[in-house]
Amino acid sequence: MRVLSLLLVALVGLIQHPLWLGQGGWLRVWELDREVAARDTANRLAAQRNAALEAEVRDLRQGSVALEERARYELGFVRPDEVFVQITEPKVAPAPEAPRDTRTAALR
Repeated sequence: MRVLSLLLVALVGLIQHPLWLGQGGWLRVWELDREVAARDTANRLAAQRNAALEAEVRDLRQGSVALEERARYELGFVRPDEVFVQITEPKVAPAPEAPRDTRTAALR
């Protein structure tokens, strides 16, 4: 009876092996499911980016406002009746450091 029980346990183990560890087993299915979820997230982000780019292209093709805005900010274009004024902050030189007394530094 004991041998028969061990034989049945071994057969059940052999049957379960492909189910859990085989090519189409549960572990592989879970791994593929995680990959699909990660790619869905990446695809969703890419779709949002593509929609934003498509809206920008549509604006550039249809209206001159977006084109003018881009030319002003990225290329520095100015209309003929405008005056361009650029204000820059004066560069402040760092304060010179006080000379160190090497004799007192060695005593510390």
